[in-house]
Amino acid sequence: MLTRQPIFPGIIELNFQAREVLGCNVYLIFDADEWLLIDIGYEETVDDFIQIIRQLDFPFTNCKTLIATHADVDHIQGLAKAKQLLKTTVTAHPNAVKPLRDGDTLITLAEIEAQNLKLDMPPVTVEHEVNDGDIITVGNLELEVWHTPGHTNSQLAFRMGDVLLSGDNIYRDGCIGAIDAHHGSDIKAFVRSLQRIRDSDVKWLAPSHGPIFANDADFMNRTIDRVRGYLKMADFGTLAESWPLMDEWDDEVETGKLPEGLTPPK
Repeated sequence: MLTRQPIFPGIIELNFQAREVLGCNVYLIFDADEWLLIDIGYEETVDDFIQIIRQLDFPFTNCKTLIATHADVDHIQGLAKAKQLLKTTVTAHPNAVKPLRDGDTLITLAEIEAQNLKLDMPPVTVEHEVNDGDIITVGNLELEVWHTPGHTNSQLAFRMGDVLLSGDNIYRDGCIGAIDAHHGSDIKAFVRSLQRIRDSDVKWLAPSHGPIFANDADFMNRTIDRVRGYLKMADFGTLAESWPLMDEWDDEVETGKLPEGLTPPK
């Protein structure tokens, strides 16, 4: 048997517990006789995580549910397998229900043809839908559900006391979850979600990738300012709201203006 090594009371991160990064962060929330998992990662690492759970002496029959923070393949490809092994249910935001049920390889980013990426996305049924403000209980613990869209339209975070299990909203290096129109990204919504995290009294952020870090307003503001700038960058295509360069180009074409130092041929 393994000695349980919680990072906060009632919270074990299974990669940290194993002292090996197997995939995305998988949080085991436990109290009394109940426990649940937040995310599971790829199908190929399900057996590894299940073995760790067994060695930590968490009875499979006491698993309340498997929660998907959002419908991206690196978080949920293993849901169907884990659900079958643990004989439990799946919980997610309503926007994640259809791609999970259909095993949608496009929305989940399991298939990116231009990069020759093609992963299986086993379909799985979501028994429990949760929305912003809902409370999920685990024994005597309460997880407050936050809907934090931006990275995807199904992105959830979960508050427990001073800790926010913050999904792919932000990481310790200031990076954020990938912005991609194919899986429902929204830059304006992302800014609002980051502002909500910044303005909360949450002390610690436990993300879906990488180490836990403190919720610091200056740090958050640097990322928020950068992401807000994406709204006016062609880099983000249809997700940007404008491209100021094109307004400048309209003016320069109308006035016949060329760059300083460039003289047109006679």
